[in-house]
Amino acid sequence: MELFIYVFAALFSVMNPLGTVPIFVGLTKEDTPAERSKTSLLTSINIFVILVISFFTGRYLLQFFGISIESLRIAGGLIIVTSGFALLTGSFSKHKGMDKQRVKDDAFQREGVSLTPLAIPMLAGPGSISLLIGMYEEYHVFSERIIAVLAILAVCLATFAVLKSAHYIVKYLGASGINAISRIIGFIVIAIGIEYISSSVIVVLGKILD
Repeated sequence: MELFIYVFAALFSVMNPLGTVPIFVGLTKEDTPAERSKTSLLTSINIFVILVISFFTGRYLLQFFGISIESLRIAGGLIIVTSGFALLTGSFSKHKGMDKQRVKDDAFQREGVSLTPLAIPMLAGPGSISLLIGMYEEYHVFSERIIAVLAILAVCLATFAVLKSAHYIVKYLGASGINAISRIIGFIVIAIGIEYISSSVIVVLGKILD
């Protein structure tokens, strides 16, 4: 249970579905409630598929490019830390490359927005993917990896609930409420990133000194 909670909390914080709520509302304001529910469901399914594939195949990509797990953790930690700072400063959407007007213009040129920009890069971005690849290398027992997959599923279900309720969240919390929660999550995200960087640096220095 501790592993499930850890993976869920870390992944949910890095993904930060609440930070996607304003974008989701803007992209679906002309849709019916049924269409919004469908977009929320498809987005969550896309996220689950992307994250599970990344979780199980990421190590092979690392081997193909000759990248060590410590290098990935440091790079991923830097991405996570910058995402945390973006949450603290209220520039999360810009950090993800999501200019609101450009996103809206692009949305009108495609049938749906569940894959892009919602799933990629807003939710299943480099930070969450690198986090999961690192976890796969950390947990070698099959049962632990199954628990991690269940945690990924739980995060996707929570994301579905957040997106499905996005218009109500905006109505009751408002932009200021969402920003306040995002700033709190930002502290957690920064701490996760720093932990990844520091632990990897210690391992690298240990190899150099041995």
